[in-house]
Amino acid sequence: MNSPKEIAQNYIATGVAKTKLPIPKMLALGILAGMFIALAGVGSTIAPATIATGSTTASLGKLIGAAVFPAGLAMVLLAGSELFTGNCLIIIPVLEKQAKVEDMLKNWFFVYIGNFIGGLLVAALTVYGGTYSLFGGAAAAAAIRTAAAKVEMPFVEAMFRGILCNFLVCIGVWLAFAAKDVVGKVAGLFFPIMLFVLCGFEHSVANMYYIPTGLFASSIPKYLDAYGGAVSEKLTWGALFTRNLIPVTLGNIIGGMILVGIAYWYIYLRETQKPAPARGAGRKKRK
Repeated sequence: MNSPKEIAQNYIATGVAKTKLPIPKMLALGILAGMFIALAGVGSTIAPATIATGSTTASLGKLIGAAVFPAGLAMVLLAGSELFTGNCLIIIPVLEKQAKVEDMLKNWFFVYIGNFIGGLLVAALTVYGGTYSLFGGAAAAAAIRTAAAKVEMPFVEAMFRGILCNFLVCIGVWLAFAAKDVVGKVAGLFFPIMLFVLCGFEHSVANMYYIPTGLFASSIPKYLDAYGGAVSEKLTWGALFTRNLIPVTLGNIIGGMILVGIAYWYIYLRETQKPAPARGAGRKKRK
């Protein structure tokens, strides 16, 4: 197992490599990561729908969905792809002066776009492919309800949930890098990711799937019938950005870059400056 200091040292080369990817590869790998996270979101939505609704079973459904979602980050890390939230750790090689700030921002920008494309693609394929017809439309109702809840949060609340979410996601990545085999990596990332889903924290890339899914599903009569009510007026494409992605993305950057990346760089990599010797120190006093 790698020690925390070894993880920090090893990530320098990893982060530098990410910034040097050609733009087409950043986009392609970003699309794959967006799809992986979105597919975990599909499973996390459908799994609770297998349980009859009720006040008691709702909490059990939430737990089951949270236990399914870590599959997304497992695919991201093991299959190879680029995830915006995890790439907040690129601040480590930047602080080590091994990568440039502009290269980090370029990676974030193109990976973010790729993640968004991947999330939209899975949302469209699952909604129009009839996936949410499962269990008498319970899955569709859950998808619309989830999307509506995400755009109804106040800005600051969404941002704070984003901070906590990416703190846990980047800790999950950190723990996965501690392991040297597949089983250890999956075990390391599992609990932090399960925790953020269970606690209702906000992940910008996951929301690139969740909210478009609700928007697509709310346009289909049979899904609306399963939902059994009027869809919130706040559930719009504009609200996807202004009421969720903007605050959540800001929170994700704070949680991943500052609370994990900068914190662990300071603890394990920052060189402590030795005080300069006082002028005339070491000289023998003249008698």
